[in-house]
Amino acid sequence: MKKPILVCDDEEGIRESLKLILEKEYDVVFAATGDEAIEKMRKSPIDLAILDIKMPRRNGLETLRELKKANPSCKVIIATGYRSVEAAEEAAKLGATDYIIKPFDRDKIINLVHKYYNPEFL
Repeated sequence: MKKPILVCDDEEGIRESLKLILEKEYDVVFAATGDEAIEKMRKSPIDLAILDIKMPRRNGLETLRELKKANPSCKVIIATGYRSVEAAEEAAKLGATDYIIKPFDRDKIINLVHKYYNPEFL
């Protein structure tokens, strides 16, 4: 059985890119909003999430806070198109385990996911 990964990004193109990169090895669960991600995490706790930081209504930091309440052991990779030390620090304080800048490097995404799901891979 494939391990699940929650991908939350308001941009469909980003979700599609991550699907192409990850779907062969993982069960990729998608959310277009923070609220949708939180609902999916509450229904079925997932151990790894890739979360966009800039989203309408509920931003990535607010979503991160709620995801960690729903599943404190969930590893969260924050994804952003903006380089911001403050955002990275705040995400780390809230429990994010990694931070990645868009556009994604395919190998970097795969290595990050393997780092949490297949540590022996590294």
